[in-house]
Formats: sequence, C-alpha cells, structure tokens
Amino acid sequence: MKRAADVMTTNVVTIKGFATVAEAVALMKEKGLRALIVEKRIENDAYAMVTESDIIYKVAAYGKDPKQVRVYEIMTKPCVSIPPDLGVEYVARLFANLKLRRAPVVSDQGLQGVISLGDIMHKSDFVEKPQSVERENEIEAARVNARKVCAEKGATSGECATAWDIVEELQASAAHQRQEKVEEQSFEEYIAQHSEEVANRDYDS
Repeated sequence: MKRAADVMTTNVVTIKGFATVAEAVALMKEKGLRALIVEKRIENDAYAMVTESDIIYKVAAYGKDPKQVRVYEIMTKPCVSIPPDLGVEYVARLFANLKLRRAPVVSDQGLQGVISLGDIMHKSDFVEKPQSVERENEIEAARVNARKVCAEKGATSGECATAWDIVEELQASAAHQRQEKVEEQSFEEYIAQHSEEVANRDYDS
C-alpha cells in the first residue's frame, strides 16, 4: 500500500494568517491552487488552511472587501493533518468520513506536503493493487500455512490452533475494514471438515 508520503504534493505554498484575502486569491491564481497552508504563528501552533470555499462562502457571498478581510478570519484551524506514513487507503477513508478534499502532511520535522483527492486519484495504485485483493491473498496464504501446520503437527496441536488464530485475525481485520462481520471463521470451517479427527479435542500446551 502506498503511503501519504508517496503521493503527496511536496511543493507546498503557504501564506501568513495576517495576509489579506486579496493576497491569498492572487497567490492561488498565480500558482493554480485551490487551497493554501497557513503558516504557524509559533512553534507549537497548529497548521491552518484557507481554501477557495472559505473565500467564496465567507467573503464573496457576503460582498466583503477581500482587501480588508484577513486570512486568519476565514481560515480553518486547526485543520486535520496526515502523518506521512499513513496508508493511502486510510487517508481516503478519513477524507470520506470527514468530507475533506485535502490536508497537510505533517511529521515531527514539520510540514512535508499536502495530500488531496487528486493525489489519491492520480498517484496511488488502488486500481492496480486494490487492498481488498491483497488482503484476500494474505488470508489465503495464511490458510495454506495453517493447513500445512495442522497436517504436520496434528489438528489438536497448539501450533495448529495458533496458525488458525492468525487466519481469523486477518479475517477480522479485513471485515472491520469493510465494516462487515465475518460470516464464517476459517478454523470453524476447518473443524467442520475434520470433525471426526478433532472431536472432543484438548489442545496441547
């Protein structure tokens, strides 16, 4: 899975909070941007963002003079920030849940970039490598390994139970990500297929 750092835009354009909205508009037009990151006032301050929506909804819609309104008066602060190591799938889900279009990517070293819906759409590999397929492949590999372990160690062994626990953990994780329940646990399926062998079993310690 690609990370936020793999798809983000690193050429970040910032603006001071005390700048006028007119200056922000001019900068956005010059750079062809829909949002600007607002610089922190002090080291421990939070990042903010001013977007075209902020400008249209809060300034233009009320006939305010952009030369008199300051960026800090209309910006969104604090804005949601994304750690650079967060997988793109999770960034996309966060954007969907919070109705976001873009967010700054921030590490302990400071501002690293900006990630947007466009970055996810055009730079990630969700078409070539859908996570659901990769998860199913991982689960199937764990199933194969569990069957092998059980064949070698015995269906009542602790190793067998542990191997199937791994399968079930992977299934549960996948189901949680899909927000679905696992309809049938793999170990239960395995037990059903080997009912005579494991009837009234006690696992080895």
